[in-house]
Amino acid sequence: MTQQPVLLVVAHGSRDARHAATVHTLVERVRSLRPGLRVETGFLDFNVPSVQSVLESLAAEGVRDVVALPLLLTRAFHAKADIPAVLREAPRGLRVRQADVLGPSPLLLSALERRLYEAGLTPADKSSTGVVLASAGSTDPEAIAVIAAIAREWRHTGWCAVRPAFASASLPRTEDAVRELRELGCERVAVAPYVIAPGFLPDRIARGAARADVLAEVLGPAPEVARLLLERYDGAARGFGLDRPVPAGALGALLRRTA
Repeated sequence: MTQQPVLLVVAHGSRDARHAATVHTLVERVRSLRPGLRVETGFLDFNVPSVQSVLESLAAEGVRDVVALPLLLTRAFHAKADIPAVLREAPRGLRVRQADVLGPSPLLLSALERRLYEAGLTPADKSSTGVVLASAGSTDPEAIAVIAAIAREWRHTGWCAVRPAFASASLPRTEDAVRELRELGCERVAVAPYVIAPGFLPDRIARGAARADVLAEVLGPAPEVARLLLERYDGAARGFGLDRPVPAGALGALLRRTA
């Protein structure tokens, strides 16, 4: 039987200890959804193990195939340059495929709404609530355009209005988007951080949400995010000729038990 490729989750890393802790919690949830799949974690900076050291350890064990999955929500510099550069340095004999970034995806919109409801909103509040889709920000025009498109799509699901905001590199800032939604006449304003884990920029988003009525938590180990990681893994694993890493029915049963 063909061995499944190892899933290597590639996280950015942070000096903030909450970042790595959140990443590890998310990875544990992925393992619980797909028993038998080997899932490792590597960091680009600040935290250990590094991506390179994980790849070297896997090669030393005789692993042949690896799916490297960027724990990123948009295709910006890290996905286009940093990660490919690291993966090109993988040991000989190790086949590594880079999976797609996580966003955009309907599962992420579901995770965002989950976090807003956990913060106190209800589905009945949607039509009277304006939402700030607050991302970390990027200098990459493609990434900025994707965030704007997600905000437009999300607005059509019933919210009073949805506005994108950025913690760095781009405008508007979270506080500006909150003010705009107030002026637009939304009864309440909620801020939904479009980030995976806590850290410097998510803290800036939180400060910008000071005048909002609701601030949701980061996406973190939301069930939808864990499911999305496996969806991206399966897409990349097919490149190794493995059309069905696990039986579809078995995966569905696992998702129902852990969702």
